[in-house]
Amino acid sequence: MLNEIDLSRTDLNLLVLFEAVLRERHVGRAAERLNLSPSAISHGLGRLRRVLNDPLFLRTPKGVVPTERATELARPIADILAQVRSVLATAEPFDPRSSGRRFTIGAPDGVSAAILPALLQAVRREGPLIDIALRQLLPEGGVPYERAWQPALDALEARVIDVAIVPIHETPARFTDHVLYEEEFVIAARAKHPYARSLSLKRFCETGHLLVSMTGDAHGFVDASLAERGLKRRIELTVPNFSMALAIIAECDLIAALPKKLVAAHAARFGIVAVKSPLPARRDKIRSVASNAALRDGGVAWLFELLQKVSIPR
Repeated sequence: MLNEIDLSRTDLNLLVLFEAVLRERHVGRAAERLNLSPSAISHGLGRLRRVLNDPLFLRTPKGVVPTERATELARPIADILAQVRSVLATAEPFDPRSSGRRFTIGAPDGVSAAILPALLQAVRREGPLIDIALRQLLPEGGVPYERAWQPALDALEARVIDVAIVPIHETPARFTDHVLYEEEFVIAARAKHPYARSLSLKRFCETGHLLVSMTGDAHGFVDASLAERGLKRRIELTVPNFSMALAIIAECDLIAALPKKLVAAHAARFGIVAVKSPLPARRDKIRSVASNAALRDGGVAWLFELLQKVSIPR
């Protein structure tokens, strides 16, 4: 984002200033947040505009609005500041009761949606000022399953995320992992679905299906299992994530193979039930993973241990 020449004449406080103005959408309120004068904010914005070669914020009668370039920079600048704050926070012993750090957890959306309610309760109880950021992790396609989650390990080593929660089989020695729970897929349907109590293999194949697929490819592990038996199903709809799947099957007669813990955590909210699959269940061990280097940070170690205490719905 910034080249070597720019860094020589730029200080980190300008990024803090950018963050405050972006959040407040008002120079005066940003000045109050940072305990600075409005003129100091304006002067700092001027310096940052010259460095980034963009107006960044445009004045309106009610404050300021970010330019397209400022909107593009919002995420990378937030990431930079989060990492810097994390580094500085390690200079003194970590105390979750007083810490205001932000930790980033990476997980597939089916895992994060299942674990998040219990995790938030635990964080509020033990670290009330701590913030959590979630990043969606996706397996790499077209590679053997044991290598599919390599992008998660790369993100951990780059410190883009602090902890990953993934269905990974094993991790290299430079990582520490812990099995949080074992997941299996069940068939989810709205509570008053005609087959909500019992689902034979014949009915399973005759019923319309929803499939969670990031690419829109209408083929999953269930289809491979059916093909081994000379059977197939009709996939009427694909959606890109599990959260959307929950909302949709609650309103129609489609059924979907979804993680059991996800369904248990949100069944009451969406009015759906889990039906035992007529096919052999697929089970995955869901592990929390962190790099050994990151675990030397007291804050990351606390989060890693907290995840092990979180109670996952059965």
